[in-house]
Amino acid sequence: MRDIKTLVGTRIKELRKERALSQEDLAYLAGLDRTYITSVENGKRNISIVNIDKISNAMNIDLYHFFNSKIFMKGIPYE
Repeated sequence: MRDIKTLVGTRIKELRKERALSQEDLAYLAGLDRTYITSVENGKRNISIVNIDKISNAMNIDLYHFFNSKIFMKGIPYE
């Protein structure tokens, strides 16, 4: 079972790719460092809700849309 850091990172990567943004583009739009985005997407950082909000705003999505994904549903494997 994957932990929440991995799930959040996977969701960020999924949304970023849907918008055809590079990690560098997303980092710039969110006011964060590219290496931070990389480590979050790889599940290596414990991202704060403040930074999730910054990233969501940078991709023009609200937090409901961010968390409304099957990857956060218990018992449903995500591939």
